[in-house]
Amino acid sequence: MLFSRVFIVAEKSLIGAPIHFAWQKTLGNFIAVTGADHTVKIFDRHGKKKNEINLSGNCVSMDWDKDGDTLAIIADKSSSIYLWDANTNKTSQLDSGMRDPLSVLLWSKVGALLAVGTTKGNLLIYNRQTSRKIPVLGKHTKRITCGCWSTENLLELGSEDKMITISNHEGDTIRQTSVRAEPGDIQFSVMKTDERTSARESTVSVVVGKKTLFLFNLNDPDNPIDLEFQQRYGAIVTYRWYGDGYIMIGFSRGCFVIFQAPNHKDNLTCISISQSLNKAASCGDNCIKIHDLSELSEMYAIINLEDENKGLDYLSWTDDGQLLAVSTKTGTVHVFLTKLPILGDACSTRIAYLTSLLEVTVANHVERELPITVSVEVEPNFVAVGHYHLAVGMNNRAWFYALGENSVKKLRDMEYLGTVASMCLNSDYAAALFEGKVQLHMIEGEGLDTQEERETRLFPAMDDKSRIMCHALTGDFLIYGTDSGVVQYFFIEDWQFVNEYRHPVSVRKIFPDPNGTRLVFIDDKSDGFVYCPINDGAYEIPNFPPTIKGILWENWPVDKGVFAAYDDDKVYTYVFHKDTIQGSKVILAGGTKVPYSHKPLLLYNGELTCQTQSGKTNNIYLSTHSFLGDFKDLGPNELKQIFTQTLMLKRFSEAWELCKLLNDQSGWNELARACLHHMEVDFAIRVYRTIRNVGMVMSLEEIKGIEDHNLLAGHLAMFTSDFNLAQDLYLASSCPVAALEMRRDLQHWDSALQLAKRLAPDQIPFISKEYAIQLEFTGDYVNALAHYEKGITGDSKEHDEACLAGVAQMSIRMGDIRRGVNQAIKHPSRMLKRDCGAILESMKQFSEAAQLYEKGQYYDKAASVYIRCKNWAKVGELLSHVSSPKIHLQYAKAKEADGRYKEVVLAYENAKQWDNVIRLYLDHLNNPEKAVSVVRETQSLDGAKMVARFFLQLGDYGSAIQFLVMSKCNNEAFTLAQQHNKMDIYADIISSENTTNEDYQSIALYFEGEKKHFQAGKFFLLCGQYGRALKHFLKCPNTEDNLAIEMAIETVGQAKDEALTNQLIDYLMGESDGMPKDAKYLFRLYMALKQYREAARTAIIIAREEQSAGNYRNAHDVLFSMYSELKTQKIKIPSEMATNLMILHSYILVKTHVKRGDHMKGARLLIRVANNISKFPSHIVPILTSTVIECHRAGLKNSAFSFAAMLMRPEYRNKIDLKYKKKIEAMVRRPDTSELEEPTTPCPYCEFPLPECELLCPGCKNNLPYCIATGRHMVKEDWTVCPHCDFPALDSEFKNMLQSENTCPMCLEKVNIVSLKKIADCAPYLKPEDLEQ
Repeated sequence: MLFSRVFIVAEKSLIGAPIHFAWQKTLGNFIAVTGADHTVKIFDRHGKKKNEINLSGNCVSMDWDKDGDTLAIIADKSSSIYLWDANTNKTSQLDSGMRDPLSVLLWSKVGALLAVGTTKGNLLIYNRQTSRKIPVLGKHTKRITCGCWSTENLLELGSEDKMITISNHEGDTIRQTSVRAEPGDIQFSVMKTDERTSARESTVSVVVGKKTLFLFNLNDPDNPIDLEFQQRYGAIVTYRWYGDGYIMIGFSRGCFVIFQAPNHKDNLTCISISQSLNKAASCGDNCIKIHDLSELSEMYAIINLEDENKGLDYLSWTDDGQLLAVSTKTGTVHVFLTKLPILGDACSTRIAYLTSLLEVTVANHVERELPITVSVEVEPNFVAVGHYHLAVGMNNRAWFYALGENSVKKLRDMEYLGTVASMCLNSDYAAALFEGKVQLHMIEGEGLDTQEERETRLFPAMDDKSRIMCHALTGDFLIYGTDSGVVQYFFIEDWQFVNEYRHPVSVRKIFPDPNGTRLVFIDDKSDGFVYCPINDGAYEIPNFPPTIKGILWENWPVDKGVFAAYDDDKVYTYVFHKDTIQGSKVILAGGTKVPYSHKPLLLYNGELTCQTQSGKTNNIYLSTHSFLGDFKDLGPNELKQIFTQTLMLKRFSEAWELCKLLNDQSGWNELARACLHHMEVDFAIRVYRTIRNVGMVMSLEEIKGIEDHNLLAGHLAMFTSDFNLAQDLYLASSCPVAALEMRRDLQHWDSALQLAKRLAPDQIPFISKEYAIQLEFTGDYVNALAHYEKGITGDSKEHDEACLAGVAQMSIRMGDIRRGVNQAIKHPSRMLKRDCGAILESMKQFSEAAQLYEKGQYYDKAASVYIRCKNWAKVGELLSHVSSPKIHLQYAKAKEADGRYKEVVLAYENAKQWDNVIRLYLDHLNNPEKAVSVVRETQSLDGAKMVARFFLQLGDYGSAIQFLVMSKCNNEAFTLAQQHNKMDIYADIISSENTTNEDYQSIALYFEGEKKHFQAGKFFLLCGQYGRALKHFLKCPNTEDNLAIEMAIETVGQAKDEALTNQLIDYLMGESDGMPKDAKYLFRLYMALKQYREAARTAIIIAREEQSAGNYRNAHDVLFSMYSELKTQKIKIPSEMATNLMILHSYILVKTHVKRGDHMKGARLLIRVANNISKFPSHIVPILTSTVIECHRAGLKNSAFSFAAMLMRPEYRNKIDLKYKKKIEAMVRRPDTSELEEPTTPCPYCEFPLPECELLCPGCKNNLPYCIATGRHMVKEDWTVCPHCDFPALDSEFKNMLQSENTCPMCLEKVNIVSLKKIADCAPYLKPEDLEQ
């Protein structure tokens, strides 16, 4: 509540003495003030003095009549009554006719009666309407001091004679009573009693002697109530009745009674109650305190008057509670505004509202404009605001103001032909509604070059008798509704009507949206509708309360369809969904409570701006827009509720964010469905893409470009499974056939047939066929047959064949077998014959079934059914086409009884019954060769047994043993071999089979008994008895191939038994018989035992022996294989082995290079060999001779000379080949020491340059890897390896060699030049630790 000071009455003539004032009753537009200056001054509600009435003396009493039209005043020492007329502002005097001075004056509450009391106790009752005066003499014996009229027109008076009288309106005394002291402040009221039956004012209350309150009930005069109060409260100053018979009493020491709380600190002078506001005001000290009557214990407001140090005197409200006046002891009157009329208007986001009685504020909080305050000339009844103007007015007059950025300019005032009920503005025009008419006129008409007739116009036209009930003005249109239910749109630009809508009943209120393209109207039945002038559609607003006062459209551009309907307590949010698959409709989104006396002015993005009684605005957020807040602390349930709101309001972007927060598949699906419902195809695609619903994305992408609204809506309805709606929409669209396609896709054949009759009769046969298929599936064969028959077109071959096939099948199912079979036989389809055959077979109609199977070339089926009929002749005819073994078997069994064995064998073979085939060949057809070949092919165990028995009968024991083993009868075969001395055959057979150890052992024991050591050892080895096997192998006599020793080595290798190993070593060393065996066996033993170091040593010895014997290739191969094995096992290679291999390899390479004519390489390699000539004792002279010759050929004269000189030694000289002897002697006699210097290449370890054929680096002292093609040391940049033996070679040289040779010189494996790869990183091959130093 406001409590702002409106004005102060502080006239010089009044100051210094207490004053008295009285508000005009009912209207409260005037206040009459009097003091000690013999005048009554009348001010209006804004503090402006209207009149001053001069009196003959001080004012004794004054009072306004019940309507506030007349103020009556009596003065000291005068018998005249002064009457001031508020409407004419004129004063008149009335002679009372009383001779004694007048003391009190009271207007009736219900009539035009004025009661006047005198100082001598006489009474005058004056009727203002009839001017009749009724003098009543001797009503009291002393001065009448106080009085009061009741609502029943009873007059109660109190006098100094301590009497109270109650009189009727004629002045007749009805009742009188005496009191203990002088009465004061008489009031009538309705007292709260248990027996109270009517609301008549039957209780009289009087303050007696300022100490007690005397209550006197007219219905119970004998039982008055005397209320006495504690001394500490002080004297009773005032009291007021309020509410349901309650009394509030104020005491001089600052208390009220009703509640015990002290109200004023020192003193209290007056109490006033406003029933319209439900507030009580009390004054005392220098402040006014306001209490709410429903909550008296709490202070509602305090008004401090700091400068009034002498205290306050009297206070009073106007009847409507809008103004509160308080007089002071110093003679001033302060008037406060308690509440403002709630007057306001909005245009787009701009609002105008009353902030004081003569002040309007224009604000635009959305655009962040500074508020503009406009001072107006009159207290307005209506306010209207436009884009650039403000209008205020009262009665039939309006004032127009132009709104600048920071200034206001008054434009004009205008009078209308009647009292203006409401006004609307747009940027150029104003429209005023008065007495059923609307006047449309320009706001700033003068000076603009507008045509005269466009300046103003009155609606409706003269010939239209309807009354306009409501109107609105948008940027382009004047819209009004009439009592005949017509809503008219007047287009201002063209100055003509453009649209008319007729409603069955009167239109009471209209509220267009900012563009005028949608309109809410409320009719006489208090029903609400949304009207769209574009398609002339009116949509009823659901759950529309009848108490609705107004509608606000959402001004936020995005929420176009949202509007709020408000009454005194609540705001209801509605959404008009224009484009949904179900058409346009209005939904109620929710309700929001509005605080008391808040009037909504503007709705922007869910924020409601309301005007309050205090002249301020207050913002409320609608509960339906809670998604605009913060989601941080909300749980999933609250989020889901907010999510539902966003979908209702079509706020899909906010819904998207909520879906991300909820992270719930059902939420995404709901959002997608809502997008489909509102035909937001692009957003739906985005949602379905997020949830990876590929099918929906593809379907929506396909339809998103469709412009036909109904067709698009039909597709979307179908996607949401609302098929009936989809059908209706399709039929209303430009492509009604889509409805038929949908029903066909859904297999709703009944509906599809109905639609096809209307839309596509040529499709009926095709639909009938599909329907028949479904009916056949559900077992409705009668209707299926009928639809198949309907489906035959005579045009479409494939379709007709399908229908005829259906007819054939249904005929059979219905029992018309002949028709069905004939139809099936005529039909080209094999599958139909099979299906019909199956149906007939299930019906036990075997001969027809078999006939159809045969016709359809389903020979297995046909044969099977013929067998069931025992028609063997037919089976025999079909047998060549039958693949089923089962049928062949059945046929064979049947024919074997007839003794037709050749046919039977063929049938058994087709049936894969090999045992029976073998049996027939042996027993009946006497063809053992065929039986044997069948056994060998099929490995049949039973067949092998039969063949074995057959050979046993013939005495062919070897073959019998063989087939017994094949049939896994090893014991029988062994016994047979033992009996007939055929163990060797048995042993050979069994060793090639997967046989058990027991079988091997029994053979071994047999050979042991026969002293056949080698065979015994072999089978003991197979059954894992290594000791016995070795014993037998060592007993074997020595043969040339020494197979027994090889087997002994294998035995020891498998046994891994040290004792057996030592036993064999002793044998090989000749410890047992004094005859050492060849070292190669020892080598093989070590290899078998995986004792590679010992094997390596043995290999060196063997190689040395081979070398000494001149078998250089053998020696090379032994060393190479050992070298490879050690490398594989990751064992260090002995340096002696490596060196020997290198020298032998160098010697072997010589032949290759000399043959290719590369004498330099040959010479260099022979120099290396000759330097190690002691390793070649059997060929010293030939090797030295070759060295001399090759060095001479290569131009290495010095080297040739030095080796020729070696040959001249006496031990060699005579062994030189005579061919070369003289030439060598000549070389020695005439030495030529010229020598080509050997080229250098870098060491692969340290890059030190050294001669090509040098294999020990003087720089890093490493043994260098050598090339297997040239014998030179390796070079990093030219590195490759043999793909088989992994020995290194110079890439260029190896490839060069492979041009003529196709094998690796080291491992003799074939090498393809393409498979050689140059190695960039040769580090793995340069690990010197691989060799034992």
